[in-house]
Amino acid sequence: MSVLQTAERVSDTDESDNFVFQRSLLAYYEAAKTISGCILEVGTGSGYGIELISPKAAQFLTIDKFENKQVLEKLTDSRFKNVSFLQMTVPPFNGIDDESMDYVISFQVIEHIKKDDLFVSEIHRVLKKGGKFILTTPNKKMSLTRNPWHVREYTVEELESVLKRSFQSVEKKGVFGEAKTMEYYEKNKQSVRKITRFDVFNLQYRLPRFFLQIPYDLLNRMNRKKLLKQNNSLTSGITMEDYSIREANDTCIDLFYIAEK
Repeated sequence: MSVLQTAERVSDTDESDNFVFQRSLLAYYEAAKTISGCILEVGTGSGYGIELISPKAAQFLTIDKFENKQVLEKLTDSRFKNVSFLQMTVPPFNGIDDESMDYVISFQVIEHIKKDDLFVSEIHRVLKKGGKFILTTPNKKMSLTRNPWHVREYTVEELESVLKRSFQSVEKKGVFGEAKTMEYYEKNKQSVRKITRFDVFNLQYRLPRFFLQIPYDLLNRMNRKKLLKQNNSLTSGITMEDYSIREANDTCIDLFYIAEK
């Protein structure tokens, strides 16, 4: 099926998404440094991680709730013979055997999952002993407004708590913005405040998520386009090198956690 280009489906070709895309790409590069064997990805998106992950994998299964034409076309390439795609809404992970995976990666997904405890326990189930779960999710302390597409967001401590219900070992890292990315972040914050100042009754936190999703998405997309137009060189000039990964704290943009079974 075709999917509306929401702000939740980051594009690798739309320059207005570059601030988000580059840190999303960084997560794949960081994971690719250590992963091997049988790998499961939860949340394929448009599939821009396939080229980075597949060379590291003996077998790579990537799943998503939506079937994406870009992904299906990519998998016709002979370079990706070890990659398979499965359309699936999770949790649970139906048809995936216990202790069958060496690594599970999932970037910007857990915040969309209603039953996050079940999601994490299912990942623990499919991992082999010693296997690792590598995930990213927005740091709630750095969010500029409520995102109604997210069921919830997590602080450093909250994500650790969820993971430790299934995993004993949790390494807490974060994706931090350097000078250029934080300049963009501050301009984005100013722009968002100009929009939310009209929400005098704080409806963004009072109304059900369902009523806010489309208005939020349209405003978010418009805001990104405006920031690109006003700050083209800044927006389009951000690269992965303008982010760093180090020990998580309240000022990281994303949480980057590694849980070991």
